[in-house]
Amino acid sequence: MENINWIALVVAALSTLVIGFLWYGPLFGKAWMKETGITEAQAQKGMPLRFGLSVVLAFIAIFFIYATSVITGGMPPDEVHSINNPQFHTFGHGVIHGIGAALFIAMPVLVTNALFEQKSFKYILINVGYWIVTFAIMGGIVNAWV
Repeated sequence: MENINWIALVVAALSTLVIGFLWYGPLFGKAWMKETGITEAQAQKGMPLRFGLSVVLAFIAIFFIYATSVITGGMPPDEVHSINNPQFHTFGHGVIHGIGAALFIAMPVLVTNALFEQKSFKYILINVGYWIVTFAIMGGIVNAWV
């Protein structure tokens, strides 16, 4: 783990803010606010704290993606995808790992919570879609920037 590219991890974590700005702003902001039942004024409250915590949490998530796709590729002990095998260090390959993490880890958690909170299908699509895109971009960044 001594070869970790901390800059790539930080950039990937910060990318969540850019994607979130677009996703929950011009792309799906109005629909998301309608589905959550909050107003724009409510959404603006406490933004610095939410941004800060979300970057910390994104850093934890990207560290997991990095560990499973770049360091081991999720395939120990033969290390087929390991840091020693650069043919897998592409943006596209990282996108695949990011999408896998989103579909097999984030999506089940988000959908289960939304079902018990009795949220709409549109709400689920907006939030799960965000994490699929975000994990894909984060995975691409860290895989290409080894």
